[in-house]
Parts: sequence; C-alpha cells; structure tokens
Amino acid sequence: MAIMPALFIGHGSPMNTLEDNGYTRAWQKLGQALPWPRAVLVVSAHWFIGATAVTAMARPRTIHDFYGFPDELFAFDYPAPGLPELAGEVAEVVKPHWVGADRDQWGLDHGTWSVLAHIFPKADLPVVQLSINALKPLDYHIELAGKLNELRKRGVMIISSGNVVHNLRRIEWNRPDAGTDWARRFDDMVAEQMIEAPADILKAAEHPDYDMAVPTPDHFIPLLYTAGLAAAENDARALLRGYAMGSLSMTCYGVGIDGVTCEDGDGAARLPEGVPPDQTNI
Repeated sequence: MAIMPALFIGHGSPMNTLEDNGYTRAWQKLGQALPWPRAVLVVSAHWFIGATAVTAMARPRTIHDFYGFPDELFAFDYPAPGLPELAGEVAEVVKPHWVGADRDQWGLDHGTWSVLAHIFPKADLPVVQLSINALKPLDYHIELAGKLNELRKRGVMIISSGNVVHNLRRIEWNRPDAGTDWARRFDDMVAEQMIEAPADILKAAEHPDYDMAVPTPDHFIPLLYTAGLAAAENDARALLRGYAMGSLSMTCYGVGIDGVTCEDGDGAARLPEGVPPDQTNI
C-alpha cells in the first residue's frame, strides 16, 4: 500500500460547511485528487484538552461545538464511522508516550467535519480524532507527529485542521478576503519555513508577529503535526492561500501530494452577524 498523504487545512468559520466558495471548492477538488485511504486520523484545534487521547468509538457523534450560528448548521450531521482498532494502533506507534482511548466522551467536532464535508462528502470513510494535549510544550507535538508517520504507511491519511493565523479579537468585518499586514507577514514566514525546513517550524514562535497571529496555541498546534510529518520527507507544499476578515489565514498544506498546484482562495464564510467573535468558538 502506498504511503498516504498528510494535510493541514485552514478551516475558518464552520459556516464553510454549508457554503459554496473558493475555499470549499478547492477542498472538493483536493478530495477528488487524493488516494482512497483506509481511514482518516484528524487533529482538530477544537479538541484541546489536558491529555493526549484518541476517539475509540464505532459511531462517533457529530459535535456542534460553537454558539450563535443558524439552526441549519446545528442540524448538520457527518455520520462517518469510527475505527476503534485504529485507536490501539495510535497508542502503539507513539510509545513511550501515552494515549488514552475515548470510548464515549467526544466524537467529531466542527474542526473535523466542516472540512471533511467537502473533502469526503459521503462520510463513508472511518474517521478518528486525536486530541491536542494542552499541557505539553510545542515540541512534544512535532515529536508525536514523527511517530504517527508510521500510520501513513498503513493506509491512514492524517489531516490537521486549524489556522496558521487565528486572532478573533482582531477581526475586521469589512475586509472579508483580506489579511492584515502582520497576518500576511507571519503567514508568509510560515509558508517559507514549511517548504524549506518543516522540521524547524518552531522558528515561527520567534517571529515578531507570532504573539498577534497566535494569541492562543490551539489553532496553530495542528500545523505542527503536519510539519512533523513533513520533516521525515522534507516534502511540504502550500495547496491553498488566502485570508478571511483580516485576522484569519486560510492557508492549507500538503505532504506527499503530487500534481496539485497552489490556488488562491476567496469568499470564505463569515461569522454570524451580531455575535461577538470570542463567543463563537471557531
């Protein structure tokens, strides 16, 4: 079996689930170009807890982990099956690190299903989520990703979902497709680092715009998993570039993907009107 690709998807607002825009069309096209995996392991910014865990239920529920969005989004269901035996494989390949098996607490959150709804719209592939351990330093996640690389040789596609730049308190409502100067500087630096030396991605934390671009680590850490996977092959490329509302980067990266050129996205879904950004949980 050929080694599976790995992806980082800049997911933005969960409203992208329901919208037809430049980003969702690019995700759909990407899904059509990808090989068919045995299963998908997703690292989502929205399972950010004090432990390293993996979903181990046969039927993970669709979690609507946000506020203030329309009823249509709360009604959305992504009924992909789980794969409990993959949880055991994850625990085995990352030793001596410990990974807990979550059999009944979590499921698939919107960081996962808002993008899989376009990449694999039939929800007919097994999907397993890996939590982000909020108690660990940044280099832990890169090391863990290196150990997870073995799963790609076993037919498992690894998708990370977050945003390189994610500062909800700096949203500019009147600039739906724009990025601020600091957002662009940081996003460009990360793009250069991912392409030239993904193993050294933590140099991004030394960038003068890091604190503005990454006020909290939850959306940035998924990128570290893709960088850790890319480091084994030194093969990462930008697949999609763009911004939303000034302070969100929608950039996506691929590892082990040939024949897919980088596109510019536009029209990313916006947040609901009248809901403060810090209350939306995106």
